[in-house]
Amino acid sequence: MHRGTIILPGGAGYLGKALAQGLLAEGFLPVILSRGAKVDDGPVRYLRWDGERLDDWADEFEDARAVINLAGRTVNCRYNEVNKAEIFRSRLASTKVVGEAIAGCRNPPPVWLNASSATIYRDADRSMDEHTGEIGDGFSVEVCRKWEAEFERAVTPATRKVALRMAMVFGPGKGGVFEAFHNIVRLGLGGTLGGGGQYVSWIHLDDFIRAVVWLIENEDFSGPVNLSSPNPLTNRDFMAIFRALCGQPIGLPATAWMLEIGAFFLRTETELLLKSRRVVPARLLDAGFSFEFPDFAAALEDILDLRRSRS
Repeated sequence: MHRGTIILPGGAGYLGKALAQGLLAEGFLPVILSRGAKVDDGPVRYLRWDGERLDDWADEFEDARAVINLAGRTVNCRYNEVNKAEIFRSRLASTKVVGEAIAGCRNPPPVWLNASSATIYRDADRSMDEHTGEIGDGFSVEVCRKWEAEFERAVTPATRKVALRMAMVFGPGKGGVFEAFHNIVRLGLGGTLGGGGQYVSWIHLDDFIRAVVWLIENEDFSGPVNLSSPNPLTNRDFMAIFRALCGQPIGLPATAWMLEIGAFFLRTETELLLKSRRVVPARLLDAGFSFEFPDFAAALEDILDLRRSRS
């Protein structure tokens, strides 16, 4: 049964493609807006856009069931001035033009989900939910603040808006965060990173997709929502579980200064590993959403089983 078209601006990456397949399984018809070549992936359609200007792609918004905007340059890079400007521009411009496309519809989508990040909260020594979480400071927090502010500025009175404060999404397949950690562990480098006491927030891909569908269908839900497992864990425990389930007894630790050197050569930032993110999804839990994989060990075991079955 055709349950409606869902538009996925910026959906050509790992997460967008996985979400598109999950939406297909739920009976929706995904349309991905991408800066890359126009291709077809089975029933998933791809359309070209530049993420900044209205064009023919905006016609797809008419009568759509939902819009899920995932557009934005990766933050897995060095935070020099050029990259920082592109990180801001890619998020703010795409959010602005998505809002313009919705505003121009005669029959606009009833819901717009816009990506944000769980890194909006401060370096955490306690659990951070949507009610009591404290907004942090620094570059990545400022990105999230301006991103959500641009989202809120969009005038879409007939379209409900939900800001997705996403934790790291773990699932099988190339290009995802699981693959990056799995490679580190497999090479014997999966020891404690930094002090090890910093918290890691995460969510299983299946729960991410289920939560997105739930947010589309629950018409009374709007505003920011944490898309994360209810059970964040310390980096020390996170890496220990990864090593145990991968059967890797060796895990060389890396101090902060070692990570700084590695990050320089890998053209990334240590903040992605050292910031403590202790995010919990209070609004989803309060509304009755149930996680299939609330605990990291079970989530990782499921992903490893899927990976083995596919190979």
